[in-house]
Amino acid sequence: MLPDTATQASQPTNGPHHNGSGHGKSSTLALAFASVGVVCGDIGTSPLYALREALTHAGGPGVSDGEVIGIVSLMIWAIFIVVTVKYIIFVLQADNRGEGGTLALMALAQKAFGRRSTFIFLLGVIGAALFTGDAMITPAISVLSAVEGLKLVTPLFEPYVIAITVAILCSLFMVQRHGTAGVARWFGPIMLVWFLVLAILGLLHIGDEVRILYAFNPYYALTFLFSHGVISFIVLGAVFLAVTGAEALYADMGHFGRKPIQVAWIALVFPSLILNYLGQGALILADRKAMENPFFLLAPDWALLPLVLLATVATVIASQATITGAFSLARQAIQLGLLPRLEIQHTSDSQEGQIFITRVNRILLLGVILLVLMFRTSSNLASAYGIAVTGSMVVDSLLLFFVVWKLWRWPVWGAAMFVSVFLVIELAFFTSNLMKLFDGGYVPVLIGATMIAIMWTWNKGTRLLEEKTHKDSIPTRDLIRMLEKSKPTRVTGTAIFLTSNPEMAPAALMHNLKHNKVLHERIILVSVRTEEVPRVSPSARCETEKLSEDFTRITLHFGFMESPRVPVALASLRKSGLKFDIMTTSFFLGRRTLKMSPNSGMPKWQDRLYISLSKQSANATDFFAIPSDRVVELGAQVTI
Repeated sequence: MLPDTATQASQPTNGPHHNGSGHGKSSTLALAFASVGVVCGDIGTSPLYALREALTHAGGPGVSDGEVIGIVSLMIWAIFIVVTVKYIIFVLQADNRGEGGTLALMALAQKAFGRRSTFIFLLGVIGAALFTGDAMITPAISVLSAVEGLKLVTPLFEPYVIAITVAILCSLFMVQRHGTAGVARWFGPIMLVWFLVLAILGLLHIGDEVRILYAFNPYYALTFLFSHGVISFIVLGAVFLAVTGAEALYADMGHFGRKPIQVAWIALVFPSLILNYLGQGALILADRKAMENPFFLLAPDWALLPLVLLATVATVIASQATITGAFSLARQAIQLGLLPRLEIQHTSDSQEGQIFITRVNRILLLGVILLVLMFRTSSNLASAYGIAVTGSMVVDSLLLFFVVWKLWRWPVWGAAMFVSVFLVIELAFFTSNLMKLFDGGYVPVLIGATMIAIMWTWNKGTRLLEEKTHKDSIPTRDLIRMLEKSKPTRVTGTAIFLTSNPEMAPAALMHNLKHNKVLHERIILVSVRTEEVPRVSPSARCETEKLSEDFTRITLHFGFMESPRVPVALASLRKSGLKFDIMTTSFFLGRRTLKMSPNSGMPKWQDRLYISLSKQSANATDFFAIPSDRVVELGAQVTI
């Protein structure tokens, strides 16, 4: 996801609603224009390879005219039903205070359900894990498919396609730490040109064989689907390539609002894609040799090199949106307790959404380069594509059921029938993509399974550790009564103790009393809570409770899309009388060293994984943006 360019919009309601209506017409058009460069890049670059792969699986140059029309018809109707009807019309209405994406939908479904559901939680974990596989494969297949166009310009480029692709991808990941604001302003104009070129190239060739217009009739799609047995099922997995990127329309909704994305899709993206697929189909009907690379062969010889360059830039933009989406998803997962704390760098002083996570960037780069070197062509990579995206769409549909049933208050049978329309199609796509499991589809499955194991282990281990810590702790109010009797030595100044459980005395406070035998004149116990909403309003940020003359308890509330900057939040409390001066305040943090225990409640492999993950966790000083010269860390060994 790229920098926030829109005011956060709607509050959740009990039924479908339309956000973005508060924008003026000119504002909506400006946001729609900007959304083209961020939201539509992935699905907008699918014409580079989708139809070529589908026809190759159907039999290559030997396919009949009816089969070409049937496959193009399948693509048109897949885009219409899965993207336009499901995501544009319905899913975009299931926003969590203006934010979208699998984890936002999971939080909304949990809230609608009224209590924590393990099934809904697991669905969110699976969806987030599958997105990780998509985030690696999308840059690899997009950039590689564009660079392969150089082979049509001159065969001399063929030996250098892999090297050029790797160089472009390395450059793309290297610039991430500097932020994207400088180049993001060009995304919209470039992608606008890209979609106009898609439409024009398609229009120029529809006249080559006007029978391609029969593809608008779903009869041809259904005839192909039910008359080719196993082949049609295999082809369906390649047809799905035409709708990869649909989830991004929902995931990036928070940056632009619903209405601008709907306007961009209906007015520009949808017709451009349809026209281009029709043009490719007509060209192939007229000349089977065009099946080698129908997209680039739409262009006249003089325009081939400029088209390759434009396609390369478009795929880089599509990859950029996926990479920044991975950063945003990682931050949401950290805030929701699915991943250990990772150092999050803000690359903009004004835009909360512009972040950079070094470790996520490094892992993505390594994964993308390995994929390019392993598969070497976009056709081979296409076999690995699809499982992660179809799985993510199935998860969205299942989560949508709970929102439609509980939040929109549809009868359960109506919600089930509504969602089943999409589930039947998506499960068919998912099953067909599973047939590519041993041809490369195992890659996103392995990536997803690894991420599920990591998220589940971290969440479970953290919960067990909190339960153990709770048993060994003293209630805060009991400690205050004990201190009133024992009266330890007091020193001037304010001490802030961060704690995950505001009801229990922090371990750092107990260690300070035990070993240093002193207490500051003012003690503030701060706990940070992540709410199941994207952002918390400043008025609801802080809760303050006076426990005694010298003890104050503060609970800070942050949304899962926010970075918890504790000093900034505390400084805002000065107006309510809190004496807070960062230069005279000490932050006491506990640092735990974990050791395995035979009675941990988890298998040994999960124990080892949890301890390993905890060692990778960023320290609280960086995560909560606390000045390092104001921090005192007190360590302890804890068995898990």
